[in-house]
Amino acid sequence: MKAGTVFVGCGAGFSGDRLDAALPVVESLVRRGGPAAIMFETLGERTLALAQLARLSDPDRGYEPLLERLLAPVLKPCLQNRIAILGNFGAANPRAAARAIVALGRKLGCPSMRVAVITGDDLIEAGLTGDLQDEAGKPLSVAAPLSANAYLGAAPLAEAMAAGADVIVTGRVADPTLALAPFMHHHGWSPDDCNLMASGTLAGHLLECGAQVSGGYYADPGFKDVPDPHNIGFPIVAMQPDGSFTIGKADNTGGLVNRHTVTEQILYEIHDPARYLTPDVVLDVTGVSLAERAANEVEVSGATGAPRPERLKVTVGFDGGWLGEGEISYAGPNAVGRARLALDVVRKRLGPGLNVRGDIIGLGSVFNDDGGAWLERQSGLPGDVRVRIAVMSPDKAEADRAGEEILALYTCGPAGGGGVRSSTRRRIATTSAFIRREKVRTAVEMVS
Repeated sequence: MKAGTVFVGCGAGFSGDRLDAALPVVESLVRRGGPAAIMFETLGERTLALAQLARLSDPDRGYEPLLERLLAPVLKPCLQNRIAILGNFGAANPRAAARAIVALGRKLGCPSMRVAVITGDDLIEAGLTGDLQDEAGKPLSVAAPLSANAYLGAAPLAEAMAAGADVIVTGRVADPTLALAPFMHHHGWSPDDCNLMASGTLAGHLLECGAQVSGGYYADPGFKDVPDPHNIGFPIVAMQPDGSFTIGKADNTGGLVNRHTVTEQILYEIHDPARYLTPDVVLDVTGVSLAERAANEVEVSGATGAPRPERLKVTVGFDGGWLGEGEISYAGPNAVGRARLALDVVRKRLGPGLNVRGDIIGLGSVFNDDGGAWLERQSGLPGDVRVRIAVMSPDKAEADRAGEEILALYTCGPAGGGGVRSSTRRRIATTSAFIRREKVRTAVEMVS
């Protein structure tokens, strides 16, 4: 290990990630020694909307539903080895998540710990929804928003680490900040040093989606083979004080880290490689170079940055009504013909006044359009397909009809349908907005 190296690993790349992936990362961090942290990135627009729904029905919920199971294997070894835990698993209710972590620690017999809650992203709680702007900077009015969360930067997380936090719980922060904060804290980086912020942000961007960078989303058998994907190792970054870093993966695990996997992840979700906007810096990856230094170890250099944007991005949630779905399978001779007939029957039964989508999974679903024009042009004849009907409506009873009409096909035909499943669930629709940075006030609350 080079002097001054700071290691940050990823224990989760989204809500629903593998629950056994974090422990090999922690064990690898312990073996490496030195300052270390592990980040859990479990929040997206979809998961934040689901969390807001959960909090509406129960004020003690609204955080990552698998939080206790996610942290149980690693909480004690992290505390014992002074490995900081940072996660946006607070979602819509960071304070409740912090209480749950403290309770989990007592249950597991962990050493005493300090849990920090980062607040300020919830703009409804702060009374700031009247300050929202559209992309052009004009005032934006959203009727009856259910949620409004600003993407916070790394500074309050680094502040929490400086205050001695063992676990840092956030709501909506930009994903890379979960890694950038430990680099800022341990290396003493200034938030005004754009190139260091750029390097730390790029490292966080590589870490944030877990096994995507270590072969998970890269794998395509026969074209891009990945060893032992059933035991894929999650990534670890080794960061130097000058911003140079390497990325690898947990020891004794499957997966693959090479120039190809890193290149794919660098470009993931980046709209403009020269101007990737984050709360901490405007990142430019057009000059980035990659070099394979050892097996499953890639050196990354050349990230540069410009001063951070004057505005923060905001995700606004509002009532999206109800989504009803129903599915049924058809197999054997003329399966596609029977599936098309089933769609036609259900569409006519539902009538023209509803917002309806019909797919035939196995023939056309991912590339299909809501009106079904793409599906009409397909002429393939797979022998096993599944019909899906979805109804979106502000009225739950109307949304329920998707499942009701699919279920009725059991006896109303066409022939040979089976395996019906249906569901109706409330939706939160989202839109993006902006708010001037100086309007948002962050704070660090300690829980022990």
